[in-house]
Amino acid sequence: MVIPDNTKAIVDLADPLQPRVVAAFREYSQARGFHIDPTRVRHPRDKARVERSVPSVREDCFGGEDLRDLDAARAHAGAWCRDDYGVHVHTRTQRRPREHFEAEEQTHLRPAPTEPYDVPLWATPRVARDHFAQVAKALYTLPTRYIGQTLTARADRALVRFYHQGALIKVHPRQPPGGKAIDRTDFPPEKTVYALRDVAFLQRQAAEHGAAIGRLAQALLDGPLPWTRMRQVYALLGLVRRFGAARVEAVCTDAVAAELFDVRRLHRILEHALRPAAARAEEAPVPPARFLRPSTQYALRPLGTAPDGGAL
Repeated sequence: MVIPDNTKAIVDLADPLQPRVVAAFREYSQARGFHIDPTRVRHPRDKARVERSVPSVREDCFGGEDLRDLDAARAHAGAWCRDDYGVHVHTRTQRRPREHFEAEEQTHLRPAPTEPYDVPLWATPRVARDHFAQVAKALYTLPTRYIGQTLTARADRALVRFYHQGALIKVHPRQPPGGKAIDRTDFPPEKTVYALRDVAFLQRQAAEHGAAIGRLAQALLDGPLPWTRMRQVYALLGLVRRFGAARVEAVCTDAVAAELFDVRRLHRILEHALRPAAARAEEAPVPPARFLRPSTQYALRPLGTAPDGGAL
């Protein structure tokens, strides 16, 4: 059992009945198998036996010693407990501490840990609009329904766990600072391609509407940084939805032949192109003019000719 003095590294909320222990230290106590019993605030009697040994260690063990580093201090403290303080008769128990420990207490101890404790990192990240949450300078994806919410994250050497209202919702492998862990299922289907920069899927989607459209999309994505030109392919697919695959396929055939890889110019060509013949046939005919004068009034007569055709 450990009796801490309500230090903030161990006790989050001091209470004589239900103290709240820091999550990281609570996990450590569970991993090592000991109980935490914090002292009451402003009650020196709760910690009298704990602090009673502090002056002895400070004055008898370390007082007047010249210790070079932490390893030297640990070695000196171990020898002092075993060979000096451990062989003196204790004033209360009237036994030597070393003999009492070896006879009654040592058998109840658990084996010493063979590996150092993996200290977890706790954080409260907020899920951004791009589905990412940051923990220890690394990014992790979360499902769409948690966008804008603040979660609780626990990161150890191997995994990063995300909790929402105490329930585990996501587990990612731990990434180094600057890394990124992405789960495709966290994104909506219509945003997965752009979020993951899947240019191959985008090119296949364009080729499904026509061979020329696919070749134009391939030419648009051809380069050292294809994901920077994904918006142009999205604009090309938008032209297919607006004008139809047949019209866009015909224009793209001429554009690929002329090496015209400009989506804006394709848009202007489709907007100003003549309508199909079927559409022109459906136009309403122009009604005939009304109140026209006879054509004879516009005829030019030779000089010297009367209106009735006779000579003047």
